[in-house]
Amino acid sequence: MTPNYLTGELAPVDDEIEAYDLQVEGTLPTELTGRYFRNGSNPVPGEDPGHWFTGQGMLHGIRLNQGRAEWYRNRWVHTKRMDGGALYGPDGSRDLAAGAANTSVIEHGGKIFALMETSYPWEISPELETVAPCDFGGRLTTGMTAHPKEDPETGELHFFDYGMRPPFLTYHRLSADGELVTSFPVQVAGPTMMHDFAVTRNHVVWLDLPVVFDFQLIGRGMPYQWSDKYTSRIGVMGKDDPTVTWFEVDPCYVFHVGNAREDGQGRVILDAVRYDRDAWFESWTKIGGAPRAEQAASLAVSKLHRWILDPSTGKVTEQELDDGSIEFPTVDDRRVGLANRYLYGVDEHAIVKFDTDRGVIGRHELGAEWRAGEAVFVPAADSSGEDEGWLLSIATNTDPAVASQLLVHDATDVAAKPVASVVLPRRVPAGFHGSWIPDGELSR
Repeated sequence: MTPNYLTGELAPVDDEIEAYDLQVEGTLPTELTGRYFRNGSNPVPGEDPGHWFTGQGMLHGIRLNQGRAEWYRNRWVHTKRMDGGALYGPDGSRDLAAGAANTSVIEHGGKIFALMETSYPWEISPELETVAPCDFGGRLTTGMTAHPKEDPETGELHFFDYGMRPPFLTYHRLSADGELVTSFPVQVAGPTMMHDFAVTRNHVVWLDLPVVFDFQLIGRGMPYQWSDKYTSRIGVMGKDDPTVTWFEVDPCYVFHVGNAREDGQGRVILDAVRYDRDAWFESWTKIGGAPRAEQAASLAVSKLHRWILDPSTGKVTEQELDDGSIEFPTVDDRRVGLANRYLYGVDEHAIVKFDTDRGVIGRHELGAEWRAGEAVFVPAADSSGEDEGWLLSIATNTDPAVASQLLVHDATDVAAKPVASVVLPRRVPAGFHGSWIPDGELSR
């Protein structure tokens, strides 16, 4: 039986193509001149990676220019793994150039990187060709998270690595021009799978949660599993101080953070998508993870959640912000680590706008046969309001014969029909994370 992660909207494509002068329905904003790139797992033909998260990375790119969709192309990220290189050696050591580079794609310091948390970043050309692994002049000796955070005030890029052996967590920081300037270990309880984290103006926020490395699962997809013995904690650390204030929280897991910020009382407010134990197993088993031993009592979903962390008192307050299913939260990048009102996310068939004061205030339904991809916010030219801009998202149909679309929504009115839809020349498998890279960023 074909596993879920190789069928339907997740089914991989088996070749690299390109097409020009794409059909556009509606009107593309002329200010959107740049590239939308999106990364995802796409095993090479004949490969079963054992888990959705471990297939070889494939980038899909659409070039927009002055109201036209000039081209689409897709390319595998040609890491050492494409030539048979193994990520883990028999002793559990990592080859940092052999990861699949399948999770996200970012621009920093005028360069484009494809990222996967267990390996080096891979530099990519503006035309999606693989250039080389990057260790920032030999200074990076660990992997790099797929979810780095760029400080909008300093331009610095904060990131980390986690691993199965001590030090289990290492913090890094790049300068605005791409030089690795800070690295130090951070003490955590064990080999936790820390997929995401957060920053505020003064702090780094760590997620030390009970999905941990299991040596018995090596060679069976993702070697991580929920542990009832591992305490759930959130940590607050100064950006230049490895001392962490830890807050014990209700057992949960977090794949993706929406945003974090400091309030007037010096507390840290973290908004993220929370999985309880049932929701974790419900999701993990579907995408290739080891199943739970017992039957779930009921269907559970991931929900938007808030933690208020007070370093002065050591107290934490938890609050469910919405009871609906949500994933892939995004925010205006100019608000990362700062006060924000809006978050954008998706559930299976819809793009959602969330007001942190009022709850869900916009929802665009795609239809039962469509799957919504992560919605990336792009600020409008000369925008003054936080939500003045565009949301870019690739929508995938469950019918493999139906072409995918790049949807462009007005972020101020998510419920309305897209202002433009770019018809892509093929089905794009549902994937992970993307970025909008304006032309000006690549000319630095």
